[in-house]
Amino acid sequence: MDSNIMILCGTAASIGLIHTALGPDHYLPFIMMGRARRWSLSRTAWITFLCGLGHVLSSVVLGLIGYFLSIQVMKLKAFEAFRGSIAAWLLIGFGFAYFVWGLHRAIRNKPHRHVHSHGDEGEHEHEHTHTHDHTHVHDEKKTANITPWILFTIFVFGPCEPLIPILMYPAAESSFLGMVLVASVFTVATLGTMMMIVLMTAWGVSFAKLGKMERFTHATAGAVICLSGLAIQVLGL
Repeated sequence: MDSNIMILCGTAASIGLIHTALGPDHYLPFIMMGRARRWSLSRTAWITFLCGLGHVLSSVVLGLIGYFLSIQVMKLKAFEAFRGSIAAWLLIGFGFAYFVWGLHRAIRNKPHRHVHSHGDEGEHEHEHTHTHDHTHVHDEKKTANITPWILFTIFVFGPCEPLIPILMYPAAESSFLGMVLVASVFTVATLGTMMMIVLMTAWGVSFAKLGKMERFTHATAGAVICLSGLAIQVLGL
């Protein structure tokens, strides 16, 4: 292994960590959806891992195609930028739609009181919610089942912008195996950072008691995901 590949491996690890940590879209969707949908830590971990893997491998595969077909790096950068714009709008659209659904669900689930009379025992009142008492189980399961696949699709569209021009193509000048090694280091660093941030935060958030605001967790999750997409599109995070 020459010194150039060693330097690029160190750079790949640093960029993978920093790029992921500075991009809220890499972890906020999983933290918020996990809290709203009450995913276990193991389920959250698997969904995060698979989405992160799809996110990185889509750029790795594109870089390999460009290497074998001798496609100019500027053309790949332009295509990656196009993919990034699509992913951002998908995240915005999904977040907004989920926010509207969550808000509608929260309004329907507003607690209210009923007074009941039991003869000699007198009257008493209790608080309940119709949505909670008459949950449409099949609808809940359907929404829960498709949510991870929606996230996976969005993350596959989302590119790792620095991977191809800064890491893979320079490494390819030394050797093909060197390029694969650099891409592998970047993948491990990115996935490791995603998993660490998501699991540590999700574990801490699981202890939060929201009380009456609990019914707004779905709407909050959608709003945060939508804002994450806007941060990508507007601020370029």
